[in-house]
Amino acid sequence: MRRTLQQALFCSLPALLWSSVRLYSGPTLKSYSRHIRRSSQALPPQTGGATRDYLAEYRYDSAEAAHTEKYLWPYVVSLCAELGARRVIDIGCGNGALCRELANRGYEVVGCEPSADGVRLARSAAPELVFHQIGVDDDPSQVGDESFDVVITTEVIEHLVRPRNLLRFAKKVLRPGGHLIISTPFHGYLKNLALALTNKWDSHLTPLWDGGHIKLWSHKTLSQLLKEGGFRLVRFIGAGRIPLLWKSMIMVAQKPEEPGQ
Repeated sequence: MRRTLQQALFCSLPALLWSSVRLYSGPTLKSYSRHIRRSSQALPPQTGGATRDYLAEYRYDSAEAAHTEKYLWPYVVSLCAELGARRVIDIGCGNGALCRELANRGYEVVGCEPSADGVRLARSAAPELVFHQIGVDDDPSQVGDESFDVVITTEVIEHLVRPRNLLRFAKKVLRPGGHLIISTPFHGYLKNLALALTNKWDSHLTPLWDGGHIKLWSHKTLSQLLKEGGFRLVRFIGAGRIPLLWKSMIMVAQKPEEPGQ
């Protein structure tokens, strides 16, 4: 069975690579590159000798949803309904756009974001919602221990120097049996190969992007991190583009009902 699957993948490789040429040379990537340039230009220069928390200084120029993340919303909304969520927290909520979408659908939503600019825009656009200026390296008890049914964090973990702190934060605020919905750009073998063969790495993962992606996650590495963090993987979803060349991956993981499980 395994050999048959490997043969099928090998035979389909040329078609997948040709698809990647079109995917990675089209308007989506050009638009993403413009997003990277704007994000880099938005960050102020570092002054003084102290180490700057670039996520806390990340600037947003609008309260509107970014096209680079909005394609994930249907998955998140569907999963929240499927999991029977009532109280939801968005870690790394940015300008609060997803929080507003979920609130409009009847969920009790709280947003956490280290960027002062993001929190300002979020509060301005939705003063009725609660937004905390807090990052994953801070004390999660500020937002309530074990008080949320679902934790959402979309396209955040790839920016973090200490990704385990994100899972620590999520586990602390989740009720026993609660769920974590986490997304990050997908980096499986075939996608990485396609990026290399089409010479698109500098557009996809540019060192010129201040505050950009610093960790690339595959199904294997993110699954391992979730397991280390005490979560049980429930579901994997590939999002965007075509199978094996997904734009992002979404994982749903559950906090144990009882300590030590």
